[in-house]
Amino acid sequence: MDWDKLRVFHAVADAGSLTHAGNTLHLSQSAVSRQIRALEETLDVILFHRHARGLILTEQGELLFDATRDMSSKLEATTARIRDAEDEVIGELRVTTTTGFGTLWLAPRIGRLYDKHPELKIDLMLEERVLDLPMREADVAIRMKEPSQADLVRRRLMDVHMRLYATQEYLDYFGHPKTMEDLANHRILSQNLTSRQVNESVKWLKPLLSSNHASHLTVNNYFGVLQATLHNVGIGVLPNYVSRKFPDLIRVLPEDESQVIPVYLAYPEELRQSKRVAAFRDFVVDEIKNTKKSDLILDT
Repeated sequence: MDWDKLRVFHAVADAGSLTHAGNTLHLSQSAVSRQIRALEETLDVILFHRHARGLILTEQGELLFDATRDMSSKLEATTARIRDAEDEVIGELRVTTTTGFGTLWLAPRIGRLYDKHPELKIDLMLEERVLDLPMREADVAIRMKEPSQADLVRRRLMDVHMRLYATQEYLDYFGHPKTMEDLANHRILSQNLTSRQVNESVKWLKPLLSSNHASHLTVNNYFGVLQATLHNVGIGVLPNYVSRKFPDLIRVLPEDESQVIPVYLAYPEELRQSKRVAAFRDFVVDEIKNTKKSDLILDT
């Protein structure tokens, strides 16, 4: 089978459009269309249903796309391993983590990684969605739960607890709750309960949010919760590491907190020998080890 035609097919299937695929491949729409027609003639099947909104894969097209996607993933992994055969730590590293952790913990520290490896090109992807590492949506992930996929190298980095925080200004105006029942008179600010990465936090939060509170605010990441807390919107449910970065925040109900939320670093098995991945892993581990005990996320 012609590799060039498969490459064109994969781009079209991935984009769902001849025009977008042509832009990616630097080919005209007519050239892309000819390649697809030639591939369909070779296989004697129809690969796409064509309609006004774009292209949809047929059943045969889905089967072929599964194969080309697997090929593409393996080629990317092989390319990464070839590049990592060099002595220098250079090239692109795609790192994914949650918006809150990436914004509040990782990004402020990452300059020290560049100090050691100035030729790294880091693509930091901050989102709550769990990206698929074996499918190479990212090279390395820092997650708020243990990865479930078996073909990942994983390392437990630290533990986080969710706690209640407010500003002194808020507490002076609305009062300082002394019991969980008192929280019914306050607005609770938290990440929404549909998050896929904070199961232990959700268990602790449900009783808080299901009781008869005057109002709630839920945000899809902890950075938003922090900003609302700092601006006196209510009492925020936040990871304990923010207390060191924002010492003016007052802990509310200091005897209450969530169960342990483990923080894991993970990457695909095929990147086990990657120098770029090793450099990032060692940087994160060193940042944790070299931080003063009072500044650790890991509660001891």
